[in-house]
Amino acid sequence: MNATELLANTLSADAHTREDATQKLESASRENYPAYMLMLSSELVNESSPVHVRNAAGLALKNTLSAREIARQAEYANRWLALDENTKNKVKQDALMALASPNGKVGTVAAQFVSAIASVELPQGQWMDVVGILLGFVSDPSNVNLRVATLQAIGFICESLQSKPEILSLRSNEILTAVIHGARKEEPSQDVQLAAIQALLNSLEFVRDNFEREGERNYIMQVVCEATQNPNSTVQVGAFECLVKIMSLYYDKMGYYMERALFGLTVMGMKHSEENIALQAIEFWSTVCELETELAWEASEANEYGEVPENESKFFAKVALPEIVPVLLDLLTHQDEDDDEDEWNVAKAAATCFGYLSTAVQDTIVPAVIPFIEANIRATDWHLREAAVMVFGSILDGPDPAVLNPLVQQALPILIDMMGDQNTHVKDTVAWTLGRICDLLISSIRPDVHLHPLVSALVNGLQDNARIIANCCWALMNLADQLGFIEGDETDTFTNPSPLSPYYDGVVQALLRVTETATNEGIQRTAAYEAITSFVTHATSDTIPVVQNTAVTILMRMEQLLAMQNQIVGVDDRNNWSDLMTNFCGVITAVIRKLNDGVQPLADRIMTLILQLINAAGKTSTLVEDAFLVVGALSAALEQGFAPYIPAFLPHLYPALKAHEDTQLCTVAVGIIGDISRALGDQTAQYCSAFMSVLFENLQSDVLNRNVKISILSCFGDLAIAIGPAFEPYLQTTMEVLRQAGAVQPNPLDIDLVEYVGLLREGILEAYTGIVAGFKNTPKAELLLPHVPSILELVQRCLGDSERTESTIKLTIGLVGDLADTFPNGQIKQFLLAEWLANELRMKGRMAPETKKTLRWAREMVKRATA
Repeated sequence: MNATELLANTLSADAHTREDATQKLESASRENYPAYMLMLSSELVNESSPVHVRNAAGLALKNTLSAREIARQAEYANRWLALDENTKNKVKQDALMALASPNGKVGTVAAQFVSAIASVELPQGQWMDVVGILLGFVSDPSNVNLRVATLQAIGFICESLQSKPEILSLRSNEILTAVIHGARKEEPSQDVQLAAIQALLNSLEFVRDNFEREGERNYIMQVVCEATQNPNSTVQVGAFECLVKIMSLYYDKMGYYMERALFGLTVMGMKHSEENIALQAIEFWSTVCELETELAWEASEANEYGEVPENESKFFAKVALPEIVPVLLDLLTHQDEDDDEDEWNVAKAAATCFGYLSTAVQDTIVPAVIPFIEANIRATDWHLREAAVMVFGSILDGPDPAVLNPLVQQALPILIDMMGDQNTHVKDTVAWTLGRICDLLISSIRPDVHLHPLVSALVNGLQDNARIIANCCWALMNLADQLGFIEGDETDTFTNPSPLSPYYDGVVQALLRVTETATNEGIQRTAAYEAITSFVTHATSDTIPVVQNTAVTILMRMEQLLAMQNQIVGVDDRNNWSDLMTNFCGVITAVIRKLNDGVQPLADRIMTLILQLINAAGKTSTLVEDAFLVVGALSAALEQGFAPYIPAFLPHLYPALKAHEDTQLCTVAVGIIGDISRALGDQTAQYCSAFMSVLFENLQSDVLNRNVKISILSCFGDLAIAIGPAFEPYLQTTMEVLRQAGAVQPNPLDIDLVEYVGLLREGILEAYTGIVAGFKNTPKAELLLPHVPSILELVQRCLGDSERTESTIKLTIGLVGDLADTFPNGQIKQFLLAEWLANELRMKGRMAPETKKTLRWAREMVKRATA
């Protein structure tokens, strides 16, 4: 086999040649992995081989060790670790030698490969001298290419091990010294400076100790600040990226540097003619604002409970406001006539920054921008008009609504009028701003004054271009959501007409027209269906005919689309078909929830179509999920009236329950069992054996995602509540499963596991609650007595956990109350009188009103059961 030729062929313009070469390489790696690795590494280090071939060898090597999927990554790592030492050492030697290649591209690909090996071996305690070897290379002034590639390798290693900082922490001093040395302004090579700045960016997580020491911190900040003034713009971009990350990691240490340098540098940076530099400088202020918004929230939380916040805001954004607002306002006017929606530019970055700025400084932003808005909202230059509207829309989420309401009421007629602007960009931003007002400041829209012109303008906008249509749909959706959401009695909300009632039919018809004309290309069709769904969800009794007509229209469209599925050709057609079906399912689910048992006349038709859709969806599991959600809603609406549909539906449910690789589908399928059992009540008993059998089987699966298993445990509770004492045949096995799951103790250092165990315990508590409720007040309640100790053991473990959540407290206390209520005659008196439980029932401190109510009730039940 000629390796050079094969590798060259993987880069061929001819697809057949490319595929053939790739397949041959893959089979070579399977047949003889050690020989394959040696062949590629020899090619990588061979200076007489063409550069593109050496690059291909380096990438092929990296790809034998790196994969996106966790399972495949583990398989690759184990395959490498199982290699004999001689082969591994030879491959590593070649990789390190290739770093010194006179060709920079080869050095970079070698750096990626060295990093891939290190990220597999270092966590296993192997190749511990690699960082030392690399640091030796960096200090060799004679070979610039070697220094660049080595710094890149160090950066890549730091990046790949960011989730395991302890691995590199022992070498952090040396890494930092090497990196900072390369980034200094005295460094003669700009390539070295760039590689060093990028390596610094990736190593900032590891150098916390160095940032604690003032002298070292000063030096790091000096080097980074000087690098923002480097003659090479790419180095400048890297330096600003470092400042953004330093701010997010070490905010509390930044006061001194903000005053001395960072204010000035970043304001100058935002004005820079090089767009990438300006973008990073804007990002710096967006980051400051995000951090300070978070700190303000923490301070108000602490204040509420009379505590001192852990970290305090330094109010950099408020101090800098007079300096940064004029610059950001100017940048807003740098829009491009042929703006590509997906392209990030300074005008968009400035608008985003204003959003963060307004939440950070709140009311203070208003006087800072109002003069600009007033001066430019009617300007002849569209750039100025659009910028004025954009800044107005961007600041609506920070200040007190009482401050904004009069301004919004003053601006609304102007904005509604501007929906007729000659310039598309202006109209697009106006539609977005109106959507923000409908979402955030509904109280400023006076139905008698603003609603008619506003709805008319938005409906007219539905005939414009795709972006404007999408924004008008979003605004109409927000209008329905916010006007439809009224605190108080749901029945009153439903029976009283909504201010939108007179417009319901017209708006929904206009939205349905958008869905007929929109193509698969744009986002406007989905946006229109989402808006229709909101109007259905918030319909009041006087607009129910609109909901019924919408349902009939959508069901007709579903029938037509199902009849067309044989005409689908190609991936685009299939995706278009699936997108439409997803939209239909969303609307139908909302219709069912709104009509509730009034959906009965349409139920046969809905169920027939859904079963056809599940058959047609084939392997498109997301479509099956959408269909299942319709079934769940229908079962909740019809309750026992859903029974006739079950025999036809179950053959579709079981395959989904057994699709262990498909986490989402399996979760939805488990949820459907809960929906069916709640709907059918004790009629569920006839299906329970089959349900329990498949659920137990799922719990034993090694493939099934562990979060689905939590849903299964909760599902046991749903089934037990539904069938009551008929759950007896499954009781013993279920309680043993719950007891074992409840005994799981997480390693406190593994944050993911701690979080998972918290959710697992909630699932178990929900199951116990359902089982206790199912047996309570029945002659079979005594069957629970042997299980009371293990139930209370879990309760004690949950309440003793310092990380316990509000929902866990409510579930545990509620469960204790249920047990006491189930055995009121002293049967479990000795357990309920345990000292730990008495202490927990006396618990005080902050908790939600609902939890307090549960706690009072549980105390009462325990008192009665221990009297």
